[in-house]
Parts: sequence; structure tokens; C-alpha cells
Amino acid sequence: MTSHNGSCPEWPLAIAQVTPYPWGAPREVNEYVESVSEGLAKRGHGVLVIAASGSRVQVRESRRLIRAASARPGSLFAPGELRVLAPMQTIAAPARRGGRVSLPLDASRAIDTLLERAPLDIVHVHEPFAPSASAAALRHSRALNVGSFHSPTERVLSTQVARRFIELFFGRLDARLATFDVTRALISSFFPGEYDVVPPGVDLDRFRPGAREQGGAGVAGEGGVAPRGVHIVFVATEERAALRLFLRALRRVPVERPWRATVWSPDDAPVRLTGALRDRARLSGPRQESLESLLGRADVVCATSAGVAPAAMLVQKAIAAGAVPLASRIPVYEEMLGDGDRGLLFEAGDEDVLTEQLGRLVSDQPLREELRRRCEQHRSQLGWDRVLDAVEDVYRRITARRHPAEGNAAVHKRLANREFIFCDLHMHTDHSPDCATPVDVLLDTAKRRGLGAIAVTDHNEISGAHEARARADGIKVIVSEEVKTAHEGEVIGLFIEEKIPRGMSLEETIDAIHAQGGLAYVPHPFDRLHSIPDYEHLLKVVEDIDILEVFNARIIARGFNEEAQRFADKYRVVAGAGSDSHVAQGLGMVKIRMRDFDGAEEFLESLRDADILHKRKSLIYLQSLKFIQTNVRSKSRPPARR
Repeated sequence: MTSHNGSCPEWPLAIAQVTPYPWGAPREVNEYVESVSEGLAKRGHGVLVIAASGSRVQVRESRRLIRAASARPGSLFAPGELRVLAPMQTIAAPARRGGRVSLPLDASRAIDTLLERAPLDIVHVHEPFAPSASAAALRHSRALNVGSFHSPTERVLSTQVARRFIELFFGRLDARLATFDVTRALISSFFPGEYDVVPPGVDLDRFRPGAREQGGAGVAGEGGVAPRGVHIVFVATEERAALRLFLRALRRVPVERPWRATVWSPDDAPVRLTGALRDRARLSGPRQESLESLLGRADVVCATSAGVAPAAMLVQKAIAAGAVPLASRIPVYEEMLGDGDRGLLFEAGDEDVLTEQLGRLVSDQPLREELRRRCEQHRSQLGWDRVLDAVEDVYRRITARRHPAEGNAAVHKRLANREFIFCDLHMHTDHSPDCATPVDVLLDTAKRRGLGAIAVTDHNEISGAHEARARADGIKVIVSEEVKTAHEGEVIGLFIEEKIPRGMSLEETIDAIHAQGGLAYVPHPFDRLHSIPDYEHLLKVVEDIDILEVFNARIIARGFNEEAQRFADKYRVVAGAGSDSHVAQGLGMVKIRMRDFDGAEEFLESLRDADILHKRKSLIYLQSLKFIQTNVRSKSRPPARR
């Protein structure tokens, strides 16, 4: 079993799949999660499914397993098997589609505890919109995050009302998947980014063509015996209006033609068949027959959603079973049918055209056979192995971006007997336009605070660091510069000698630092009160970042530092810290206890095993001092000569 701290081999992985729906609910997302999870487990990965549950027994058992994992984290995984953890109790609430949904109670705390104890490489969240278990998992994840988006319809609450809030959480995704191209287009229009399209699969062993009989004796219907003929199937998993539309159109199909119909409901929902339909149609469900058995015998499968709650995976199953789909012309169904190449379409809600298309399929056997042949040709592309290959490729891509788990063994051995010193990696002098601290005052204060090494990181200026190194007596000065990029925040170059110009891209600035043999240090990466790169900008250069500042003493909101720590842990970036002092009184708010070093290589290896120590100090007090001192300087004398 692997873990995100890199103590075990890279492959196989420890993965959590998180669904927003209660486990066992008849949702296509749950079916997708179950199929992918079982496939990944068979391929040797350790897989957990995290969900809510309406079963108190399942909730109690899941919580017991999580408590036991505090002593043995690996006990959560069963190699080669899928384990479902549902530590959240749910309650039923009305849904806008006429059914019921379940909302998890206390999801945030339960998932935080689970993700803290589970040694995970990947947290794969499905439909991570709040409020849900998926959104809570994305918020508390300490692993690499993958998000899958399934629904081809807009979520007004998330895209309109709470869009800015949702964007903050989506920024934590290291990879984004969409099950359909229409889903990718929809979600990227509201939350721009790169999305891999990975369509769902079908269990080809279950859904396969079966025996289809036309003519002969009848079959029992609700009100008598229906003649054999073209078998039309409707599966009641779309919105309720779709079933009503289908039944209205079915009543108008001429009775002199040989056809019969089955309405299959996964939850045995009450459906009334009236008039002539009683002799031609029957009701069915899981108690009477399996869905795969029914589709295997069907000639035509209807999907009549207006786009409120489409059932795209049902259409795929119909194709795999050799049944001809007849679907409403909504984008996701058009995508499944190749714009009509593998079935017939009708305008959504158009009862007249639906009736005509049903009549065509009933009376035109060559048309049915041609469409069935096209479905059979497409069948080989529908298996879950294709999906698993694509998902694993995404996992490989993002895990490959993690830094090596181990450092330089030879350098580490050389440092083992060195004495410990205290270091501060982020501070300013009066060579910065927003600081009035003279170099001599900075050096004297650093010595009094017990610092053995400091990095002088003036804004877009290196002269203060050179002056500090020239005047240093008994303290190491790392010549550095905090460089403002064009539009992607700031980055500090440690161990450089020449000034790096501002205004370049983040990637160009890092390249310029490395060209001097320096180290790229990203300060306050998630403090939205500073100039910072966003998450996606960091992902583009994560392999080239040498150090990430996980504790900045001037950050007001603790969560910003915590987010930086999560990012560093996920990608195994060496963690740094600094006081970001603009006044001498701020020095010593954070210290790094590390082995003494000589040069950039030894410094980076020593920092890998360092301890970060910090103490509280009034930020209002320090900010007031900065304001007073910089204003006094601006009135009394010019900034330090560069």
C-alpha cells in the first residue's frame, strides 16, 4: 500500500472514490463509482468508496473501522477488494425532480477524520458540488485530488448563486474529468480549466444481445395477453415527465402493427396503464427480471428526457445489448448516438414525432437491423477497461509530478553530524520600497533572536542582500530576491548573485533563478491578500518549485498556511517558512531548526528534514510599526541606494 508521503512504491496507489449520493441509491454516478472502484481494486490498487448512508448499521460499522485506523491506518484497505465506508447518516429531503435526495449529516467532521487517518495517494471526488460528501472530501483532502463531472445539465445553485465559493474548492483539483463532451463544455464555461473526457462504460458480460422473438404466442400484460411483436422498452430512470410523454406517444402507435411494450422501474414505482395499453404493455422491475435480461430481449429502448434528468448510461447499455435506441434530441443523447448514427432521435417533448419514430421502428425491419448492426459495431468501445485505462493514465500523470520521496543520500549523510542552527527565509530591509529597516538593524536583531542564517529577500532588488552579506559577522546571509512576475504572483530566488528583472512569467522567472544555480522558493502561495499565483499556475511549474512556504508569519487567516501545507505534502515539495518581516520586531516569529549547511545543495537537503517553530505576535502591532516606519522614512530620507 502506498501513501502520499512517499514512504512506499509509486504503484499501486491508495485511492478514495467519493460519491455525493447515498450508497445504494439508484444513481448513474454511484454505478460509475462502483464499476471504476471494483476495476481499480482488481488491478491491485487499494480502493475505498466514501459515501453517505441511510443505514445506521452501516454508519456505525464504518465509524468503528475509522476509529481502529487511528492505530493501524492500513487496516482500512483490503488488497484486491473494494471497501465501502459510509460514516455519514443521511436524511431524506425533497428534490426538484419529483423524487427524494439524501443530505449527509455532519459530513465535514466525519470525512475530515477519515481523510486524516487514511494514507491516500488520490482522492477522486464525483460531482463535488456543495453541500455533499464530495465537496467535504475536496475541502479536507490531504492527497492529490481528481474531480469527475457527470451531469450534462446546469446546477444553478453552484454556477450562479455560489459560483465564487465553488471556484475556491475547484481550485484544489489536480485533474478534472468529464464523462461526456457536453458535460465538459458546460462545466468549463463556468469553471474554466483543462478537462479529460472519459465516457462511462458498460459491463459487456452482463449487457449483451439475447434472444429476440417476434410473432407467436402472447405474453401476459397487466390486463390480459399482449401479442408478440417488436418489443419496445422504457426504463423509468429519467424525470417523471419523460414517462408520461412515452405513454402518450405509445397510445397512438397503431394497434394493428405487431408491437408490445415493457415499462421497467428500478424502485417499483407505481405506474398506471390505461385503455388499450393494458393489452399491449406490462409493468416490470427488479423483482420480475433484471435490467440486463430485459434489454437483451428488447428491440427498441426509448429515452425521452427533456434534459432534466437524462439517463445516458442506459442508452449505452441499450447499444451494448443490441437494442435500437430512440432518444430525445438533447446534447448528451446525441453524443451517445453519434448524432443519430446508432439510433433515431426526435425533438425533446415532441409527442407527434416520437409517435412517428416508434411507428417507423415497428414497421421497418430493415431499418431496425441496420441500426442494430451499427450498435454492435460500436459495442467493443463501451467496456469498462477503456475507462480504467484512461483513469489510470490521469493518476499516473499527476503522481508523476510529485517530487522524489527521498533526497540526496550522500549529502544527507554528510549533514548528519552537523550542528543545528535556526534560520528565517523571508525578510526585508530598507532596500525594499515598503520597508524601513536598515541592514545593520536587521543583522543585529537576527543575532539577538538566535538566528544562525537568514535569507534577505527584498522586493525586486538584490542590493540589500549583498550589503547584508558583506556586513554579516557570525551569521549566514543567503543572497535572495522576491521577484514580482507579470500576472502570477511572486517568487523568491535563493542563492542568487544577480538581480532578476520583474515582469516575466512565473515559469520564466523560475528559469532565471535556476540559471544562476539558485533555488525557487514560492512565498505565501495561497494568501489571497498577497499577490499570489493561483492553483493552476502552481500546477504548471510544480516540478520546478524547489521550496514552498508553508508558514508565513504575516498571514492573517490560518487556513492559507494550511492550504500551502496540503499542497506541499501532496507534491512532496520541500517546506519552507519565513517571518516576512518588514520591521525588525517581526524577526523570530518563525524559525526553522535545521542542520548547518554550505551552499544551495546542502541547504535544500537540510531543509528537507527541518522543523518549523513559530510563536504568536500581534499582526496589528507589526503592521502599525511598518506603516509608521515607512511613512517616516518617506518624509525624512530617500530609500536606501541601490
